[in-house]
Amino acid sequence: MMLHRALGEFAAQGGRIRVGIIGAGFMGRGIAAQVAGTPGMAVAFIADRVERRATGAADHLVALGHPRPATGGDGIGLLETHDIDLLVEATTGIGAGLAHCRAAFRQHAHVVLMNAEVDLACGDLLAREAAAAGVVVTSDAGDQPGVLARLIDEMRLFGLRLVMAGNIKGFLDRHATAAGLHHEAAIRDLDPVQCCAYTDGTKLNIEMALVANAFDLRPLCTGMQGPHANTAAEALTRFRLTEIPQRGCVDYLLGAEPGGGVFAIGHSDDPSVQRYLRYLKLGDGPFYLLLRPHHLCHFETPLAVAAAALERKPLLQPWAGRVTDVYAHAKRDLKAGAVIDVAIGGDLCHGLIEDVATARQAGWVPLTLLEPEADAQPDERARLRRSVAQGAPLTWDDVEIPDTPLSRLLRPG
Repeated sequence: MMLHRALGEFAAQGGRIRVGIIGAGFMGRGIAAQVAGTPGMAVAFIADRVERRATGAADHLVALGHPRPATGGDGIGLLETHDIDLLVEATTGIGAGLAHCRAAFRQHAHVVLMNAEVDLACGDLLAREAAAAGVVVTSDAGDQPGVLARLIDEMRLFGLRLVMAGNIKGFLDRHATAAGLHHEAAIRDLDPVQCCAYTDGTKLNIEMALVANAFDLRPLCTGMQGPHANTAAEALTRFRLTEIPQRGCVDYLLGAEPGGGVFAIGHSDDPSVQRYLRYLKLGDGPFYLLLRPHHLCHFETPLAVAAAALERKPLLQPWAGRVTDVYAHAKRDLKAGAVIDVAIGGDLCHGLIEDVATARQAGWVPLTLLEPEADAQPDERARLRRSVAQGAPLTWDDVEIPDTPLSRLLRPG
């Protein structure tokens, strides 16, 4: 049954998926409006540590003709005082995001993660804890990992072997700083740090690690290859597809049209399949490109909400375990004693995906382990023990990581 029709029938029978939202930034505000306007769903509360953002999101819902949800700065407090069926975690905090998810599980609520940072750092842990609580946790449907998950599912259903899960990146500057992006961030109504994480490729690497950890894929090299291309169709020629290991890989195209989409490359050497796909304009094979020319972020969030709350199914989880992670690399020459005030989208580091086994053998530090909480004190932030050259990975010998509950939880082994 079509999902919109199923939700309409659910609503006609008086059903409502009661949704709480924590995080009322650019995406959180969009999620609130989209959920409120979807049949069979209702926004119960909106929380943000900057309370005026939550209030502004609620005002927007009222202006659209929807009931006013509760608002506040304490997400856990709202979780504990409001009956909900599902939480959308739309912050970028790791420790806070983990606490929000665990509070939702205690209330027997499902969780949709529009928080790629906590998804990468804690996704396997959250999946186990959700299962123990009898609920579902899933990546969001509208970010690139969720869109790729659906595209990969289709490809495998068609009988094609997955060769590559791919992203399309419009622009990349690994040395970008938040200060240098204030103007661009303001144009897009984004936080400069968040904008920097997009620009320096960290968010891209996080997204593709989520996909890799779901489908047991690997990057072809540290940070992926990312060749320049004019169109997505060039993915079939820009990579040496015959040399890709049988298990498949994650990678991306840089600058290809249409910008903002995702793609998957599949393989079949069956002459009958090749004949049909040639007829259907997918080429001569044996490699085939499936393209989703857009991802629609919050517009697609209700897909994940409905899958979790009605079907009790995750769209994307780290089913393969932590087979890849994203590791800190120096954006510039770093001096001993430097304090990492911001790791993801900061001025000192950017993140590159790598196979966990390879990175652990080399002693590399996962980027998420260096990300301080918003209210962290100076002694709760990572500090460099020794200088690190631009472009080099940060190792355990390079960094002094404070002993906090979160660092103990995230530290490998």
